[in-house]
Amino acid sequence: MITVEVTKIQALILKQRNFFQTGQTKEVAFRLEQLKILKQLVLDNESAILQAIYKDLHKPEFEAYATEIGVIKEINYAIKHIKTWTKPKKAQVPADFFSYSARIHPEPLGIILLIGPWNYPFQLILSPLVGAIAAGNCAIIKPSELAPHTSNLLADLISKYFPPEYIAIVEGGIETSQQLLQEKFDHIFFTGGTAIGKVIMEAAAKHLTPVTLELGGKSPCIVDTDINLEHTARRIVWGKFINAGQTCIAPDYLLVNQKIKPDLIAALQKTITEFYGENPANSPDFARIINQKHFTRLSRLLHNGEIIIGGDINPEERYIAPTIIDHVSLTDPVMQEEIFGPILPVMEYTDITEAIALINSQPKPLALYLFSQNKNLQQRILQETSSGGVCLNDTIMQVGVSSLPFGGVGDSGMGSYHGKASFDTFSHYKSVLKNSFWLDLDWRYAPYKNKLSLLKRIIK
Repeated sequence: MITVEVTKIQALILKQRNFFQTGQTKEVAFRLEQLKILKQLVLDNESAILQAIYKDLHKPEFEAYATEIGVIKEINYAIKHIKTWTKPKKAQVPADFFSYSARIHPEPLGIILLIGPWNYPFQLILSPLVGAIAAGNCAIIKPSELAPHTSNLLADLISKYFPPEYIAIVEGGIETSQQLLQEKFDHIFFTGGTAIGKVIMEAAAKHLTPVTLELGGKSPCIVDTDINLEHTARRIVWGKFINAGQTCIAPDYLLVNQKIKPDLIAALQKTITEFYGENPANSPDFARIINQKHFTRLSRLLHNGEIIIGGDINPEERYIAPTIIDHVSLTDPVMQEEIFGPILPVMEYTDITEAIALINSQPKPLALYLFSQNKNLQQRILQETSSGGVCLNDTIMQVGVSSLPFGGVGDSGMGSYHGKASFDTFSHYKSVLKNSFWLDLDWRYAPYKNKLSLLKRIIK
């Protein structure tokens, strides 16, 4: 059985390589047309997409539309800028190269493997696909089997709108991923956890295949005293509990100035009630945990510290209430792993130096949040910490700005995408130097006698 599947994968890759060699994907008009087709795929099937996502995650329609259908914004951005991105760019040459001209030509890499996650199972497949198409590549997509309804729908839609020799979906579990990783691709783009990211990178190394790893980590959220308390609470609660906390850039824990901690906790409690009612289990606006395995893992984390808000669970519905936990330490399991669920630990600090030291003692996060109107503090956080990205006085929203590259650093990933960064990720920038025939000085040719002094003057 495995041999048959491997043969199918190899045949698909060969078919795509043959199509890529025709040069059709390199034509800008072709790329532009495919982006428009991708947009139409989304527009034509909004209802089916939302239903599939709801079946997988119980995701509210508003959240699904904003975070999944919202990929249209990324497509529109690429359509608007693709002609500029694809133009060769003139490069400067030194004065002693006066007879030369230099240009940098972006060219597609070839066959791209996109491996998607389950938490935003539609958007986090299509968003990197936009870059792969804009850069002129073919693509093979492996959606997450943990979101089966969305995976099945994607397979159906991609096959209807695109020929398999150009873009294809390969569904399956771990064995399918392993089979795909045995083959040589020109780039692998993976979104998921750090542990699997290491597996992807190890497999890619055997073929010297470049990788983009969009991972995660424990994104800290610092709360200073110089804030608008109501706005801060609303933005934290929304960013943490959207998609039931199953977001790679969700605030993973709070670092709160001791002076404002009681007021912030009271504001968070009030906001949770405003957003989801007295019993969030009955709210139509609160999602569910993806599967039983993750529900069990998250339930164990509830035994850390002291639950001061929430803590209710329902195994049959895979429901965990929006929960805030106080009195935790770095040694607690809830602070040892990325939570990826609706649980928010709170730690306090008295001096910002303590908070910075704590953050820097941990692996570099995908996102860092700071709530403060103090510009000196903002600058200090930017200079003294390292993270994939920073958002000041808000959460999550940085991911929606196409002009900002999105990606991690260290354990939170490598490489970036969105907008021009996506085009760059899936392109090779080929340097081209051109000389003319109108002059040919002999200073560099043998024999070299009496030419060294001239060379030294040119170099120095």
